[in-house]
Amino acid sequence: MGAKTIRDAVHGDIVLDEPEMEVVDTPAFQRLRGIKQLGTSFLVFPSAHHTRFEHSLGTCWVAKRMLAALRRQSGQPNLLRAQERTLYIAALLHDVTHIPFGHTFEDERRIFPRHDESPERREYFLGRPPLSEILDRQGVRQQVLAVLDRNVKAGEDVLMMREILAGTVCADLLDYLKRDAFFCGLRLDYDERLYRYLTAVAGKPVFDLQHRGLFRPDALSELVHLLRLRYTLTERVYYHHGKVVAGAMISRALELALRAGRLKREELLNLRDDSFLYLLGERCRGDEEASLLLNDLQARRLYRCVYLLRPAGIQGAGVKPEVEADLERRFHRNEGGMREAVESELASRLGLRPAETLVYCPSARMALQEARVPVKIDAGPPVSLSDLRYPEVEVLQEKHRALWRFGVFLRRGLESLAERAGEACEELIGERNMLAERGRE
Repeated sequence: MGAKTIRDAVHGDIVLDEPEMEVVDTPAFQRLRGIKQLGTSFLVFPSAHHTRFEHSLGTCWVAKRMLAALRRQSGQPNLLRAQERTLYIAALLHDVTHIPFGHTFEDERRIFPRHDESPERREYFLGRPPLSEILDRQGVRQQVLAVLDRNVKAGEDVLMMREILAGTVCADLLDYLKRDAFFCGLRLDYDERLYRYLTAVAGKPVFDLQHRGLFRPDALSELVHLLRLRYTLTERVYYHHGKVVAGAMISRALELALRAGRLKREELLNLRDDSFLYLLGERCRGDEEASLLLNDLQARRLYRCVYLLRPAGIQGAGVKPEVEADLERRFHRNEGGMREAVESELASRLGLRPAETLVYCPSARMALQEARVPVKIDAGPPVSLSDLRYPEVEVLQEKHRALWRFGVFLRRGLESLAERAGEACEELIGERNMLAERGRE
């Protein structure tokens, strides 16, 4: 078969060799063609139909570019020479365990564990033929598993590969930032000079912000620009209110189906986005609550916010960090089934069906992780970018934390109940409705 050149909308020509193409041509990898990278974002950004398939190809390509840069700038031409096959295959397979709308179900509504924290899913996809046979024949299966499972103790080489694939500024990030911005129609990008600043120090990738021993402000500016891009995508895409509401709607429908035994968790492992939505709709035909959610989603009748909380900070008054943490415990982690209890109680007070109310609470720990990227600015050891106390980095970190939102949503068409719903939420949740505060300004 030989090497193959694939034309990519973001990176141009991507070259994969024969062993890599063997992996790409397996059913497990091809399934990723049907899983959108950004879940329900296509309801807001109509061109955001790019998938985990092309993202995985792009991540592999960026990993190759990063390793080449690390070898060149560090003066170590044989860095990971014996492990490069493992690195590239792991890059291809880093998202193979994704299910349809994975991040929505795993990170937002927390129905399932994260795809990269599930040994069962790794075994399901990497431990079955033909993929398992290909990896065994190439002699990389155990090494790939070690790279992808961050809970496994590892040596320096595996740790280096993990940092390249999933560190603070890594191949995964450098592909999806470009790709998500492009397919959402946003004129955002980073300068590929970033690769020229990569080097290896003590077995770890580091961004060297020096030239001939002197600090380079322009190199720092490029790295800060990457953080700015990450923040902007988070603000405009990843936490867009329409995407958030759509994700909550589909998650609630899935919860109802699972609870009623109409769908089993393991069935999602073989599904793509479209086949999942079709199967969920078919299985829920007799379920009035789930059907109304799915019908509204299909018609893009997204629920409307009637109760809002935000953190204190740049935008003024808001809830304190300890309140955020308490809300996360009660409604994100859903301790004691608190989320469903409030949804049901609110619906009861308003004379609605429970599925006509939704509670949304993301994790309160919304740190701009990329700010912790290790950098070298002098002859001393590398430090975290955030440790430099660079004003723009600190502002970006604060703005990123301020994106956290707690919301309660009602089905569209019930706007006449918004004021009553907000008042009921204040009593049930214990905090003043900031939507009401806006109205009083």
